[in-house]
Amino acid sequence: MNGYIGLFASAFLAATILPFSSEAVLAGLIVAGGYDVVWLWAVATAANTLGALVNWVLGRWCLHWQDRKWFPFKEADLAKADKWFAKWGLWSLLLSWVPIIGDPITFAAGFLRVNVVVFTVLVVIAKGGRYLAVLAIAQGFL
Repeated sequence: MNGYIGLFASAFLAATILPFSSEAVLAGLIVAGGYDVVWLWAVATAANTLGALVNWVLGRWCLHWQDRKWFPFKEADLAKADKWFAKWGLWSLLLSWVPIIGDPITFAAGFLRVNVVVFTVLVVIAKGGRYLAVLAIAQGFL
């Protein structure tokens, strides 16, 4: 049970403003054995998606605090995310799993008022796909 809780925490933090790698935690749990890989995938995907939803909420409701030191995204991050959305639109959310650019994209989706249901579906596809690849690699399928 502690492994699932640790994975949830790491996957959630990895999708929010804190730099963290949940892939290593997931791979470590797979290699350690004793865990159901479907549950590992589901926990990691759900937690990482919830973390992205935190970014969406921050973007949707907290943009007026962007001049504060503690604000998680810099002007350049917001500009980069806005540029992605201008070029790729909603489909850019399929890149929400990518380190460095994924968090600003999910944040931008909030301040650009992307529908939360559409946001969630695209983010689940992206993040679930990434964790599926990690599972496949850790189990030697790829």
